[in-house]
Amino acid sequence: MHACTEVPRRQMCTAASSTLPPAAADAITGVLPVDIIQFNILTCLDGPTLAAASCVSSQLRQLSVRDTLWADVCQSTWPSTNDPRTLAAISAFPGGHRSFFSDSYSLPAVSGHDFADVRSSTPAEIISAVDIHHRGKLIFSQVVASETVTAWFKCSPFRIDMLEPKEVVPTPVPYPDTDHECRQLGDGLTLSWIVIDPAARRAANVSSRRPVSVIRHWLSGEVHARFATVLPGEIRSGSSSEFVECGAVVTCGGSWGGDLQVIEVSLQVEDMDGKFLNGRESLAVLRRALAGGRRTPSGVGRGDEVRRMHEEFQRMKMERKERRLRAEGTLDMICVALGFFLLISLLVLCIITFCRW
Repeated sequence: MHACTEVPRRQMCTAASSTLPPAAADAITGVLPVDIIQFNILTCLDGPTLAAASCVSSQLRQLSVRDTLWADVCQSTWPSTNDPRTLAAISAFPGGHRSFFSDSYSLPAVSGHDFADVRSSTPAEIISAVDIHHRGKLIFSQVVASETVTAWFKCSPFRIDMLEPKEVVPTPVPYPDTDHECRQLGDGLTLSWIVIDPAARRAANVSSRRPVSVIRHWLSGEVHARFATVLPGEIRSGSSSEFVECGAVVTCGGSWGGDLQVIEVSLQVEDMDGKFLNGRESLAVLRRALAGGRRTPSGVGRGDEVRRMHEEFQRMKMERKERRLRAEGTLDMICVALGFFLLISLLVLCIITFCRW
């Protein structure tokens, strides 16, 4: 595995080794048959627990690194990884599904110092694997490959759409008739948006997992659930792209008394001035997220941390807007004062000229 993808696994290993002495771990593999451990115990573990088990002893590590075991974990966590395009990309990873899980389970790092400069390396395409669950039940799963080499992609506003225009995906979720039901819908929704670079053999989950906001349009009745993750942008301090927000919006329609329908799932990257980045700029951001380190695993305070960072990003946007408005106000005052001065000067000149006549 890559060195930077070892961080979440090392955290799990530390917890495992501190709770179970090596002698006890060896005793487990000595008492229980290998087949029981391999096919009846390890297959029941989720990803973080399996990663922790692989750090307990050398025997358990040998049993826990099988790719078929991690493939089942990935497919149960993210059903979109069962797509042929995703499977082909994961098969090229150094550690197969185990490397993919380590990349995708944790949040990308936010510190810009942890990111390599990847502007010179441009992949031919990136793959988006998206899964939406409602209270643990899958309601949407899709995989889309986006080309990244054309001039149109590089210069146009970056946007990945998981559905074709007018395409609708029905769900068994009731349409929220009230604002309270709308909030309850947001509490039950989870989104995973994994970006895969097949050439670099890296992946990153750029979704906040739970929505940072859920609103219903007052006129159309459409429900918009926004998921957002703050990522480092340009290295230049103070620029509008020093930090950016990778935002995924799930738009759902329906009618009162009916079921919810997914009508739009999209991803865009926004800077602190509220401007959406183009393809070239967004690709650089995503490449840094793919190549960089990882931080808090998704099950350990991820929701609170992501919401805090989203609120901080919104605060920085508001501060920049206020500074811009103040600067524009000052410039307007200077222009008015200059115009007034020129007008007075012109009047004085006219009076002097009239008096000479």
